Amino acid sequence: MKIKNFYKKMTEKENEPVNEEIQETNPEETTEETTQLEQPVNSKDESIQAKYDELNDKYLRLFAEYENYRKRTAKERIELIKAAGEDVFKSFLPVIDDLERAIKLSKDAKDIKAVNEGIDLIYSKLKHNLTQKGLEPYDSMGKEFNTDLHEAITNVPATSDEMKGKVVDELEKGYMLHGKVIRFAKVVIGA
Repeated sequence: MKIKNFYKKMTEKENEPVNEEIQETNPEETTEETTQLEQPVNSKDESIQAKYDELNDKYLRLFAEYENYRKRTAKERIELIKAAGEDVFKSFLPVIDDLERAIKLSKDAKDIKAVNEGIDLIYSKLKHNLTQKGLEPYDSMGKEFNTDLHEAITNVPATSDEMKGKVVDELEKGYMLHGKVIRFAKVVIGA
């Protein structure tokens, strides 16, 4: 009978191939020595299996922890995006209240000048709230046409050579939010 699995030495790395020695023995010469040699092999296999099970368990726990972290941060991000607009809407509520009062009072008003002043105050309050939130209009009149800031609607003949390629009229103002263009200015260009 041939007996395999005699280990010359155990390597430090688990994945390295192990050197084996094949020895022929006579079946009648089965001694205590061969049974003792088989026993460490089985205990080594069991210890390797235990180490594998331990590492696999750690891996599964780490993977589950990472998945929970990923789901939690995704949920927090969605909640943050939903709540981000809350502050802006809260700043609009007093303006809406003022507009409702102005509409209600303008129906019975005989002095148009007072109504105009009230609307101007509401407009300045709205503009102030938007500026506090980082929204700023930018001026385009008389400036060189820039595709990063302007959207050309049409072009018209320029009144002078120096107005060629420049903005001669602004149909809609452009706005930036914290330095990023959120609405391009719609302009007419001199040609």
